Amino acid sequence: MRGGDGPAGAETADRPVTGQVTEVSTFDEGFDGELRPGKRPAVLAIDLMRAYFDPDSPLCLPSRDCLGSGARVLAAARSHGVPVIHTRVELAPDGRDGGIFVRKVPALEHLYGGGPMSQLMPEVAPAEGELVITKQYASAFFGTTLAPTLVAQGVDTVVLVGVSTSGCIRATAVDAVQHGFIPLVVRDAVADRTPETHEANLFDLQAKYAEVVDETTAVAYLEEER
Repeated sequence: MRGGDGPAGAETADRPVTGQVTEVSTFDEGFDGELRPGKRPAVLAIDLMRAYFDPDSPLCLPSRDCLGSGARVLAAARSHGVPVIHTRVELAPDGRDGGIFVRKVPALEHLYGGGPMSQLMPEVAPAEGELVITKQYASAFFGTTLAPTLVAQGVDTVVLVGVSTSGCIRATAVDAVQHGFIPLVVRDAVADRTPETHEANLFDLQAKYAEVVDETTAVAYLEEER
């Protein structure tokens, strides 16, 4: 996509975002802008795999709460005809397609060749016909067909659920805004290794790259008549 181009059908000034939840009430001057979601959303369920919820995995997170919230967001999208796209990580059996990323994060070895740790959790399993994108890096856009897929469907806004807040959620939100999509990060439906990491990254996302909203606000948005 050329610099400055937005996705087909983007309309970003038609509704305010309400229900934003951040740990502070104001940002420094120059970091208090607002992105208004458009009329053509899609939900991106990012890496809700066994690797992040199995106690035997070195990637396991301390809480499963985001799964319940994520499932409710997906249900709202499906019941109102909003596209849902899932991502999962699978690396080559020797990890060579992970480049230097796998050297920095040795725990990714558990995703070599796919296998059980790459499987999506049953609470948020894809429904029939929903696209599942396999990726090797943090952003769902990097090295995948996600951007042209969204453009072809006329999507202007992406609602993000999944893990982890500081990793694949943040990277995907940054790439979304760089591709011209409005990112909404659902606070209740994303998670990280510590509360401090989670909150710090939500703060930064709200300040610079996305709108951070609670589950109730996300569901109400997805349930709007279109």
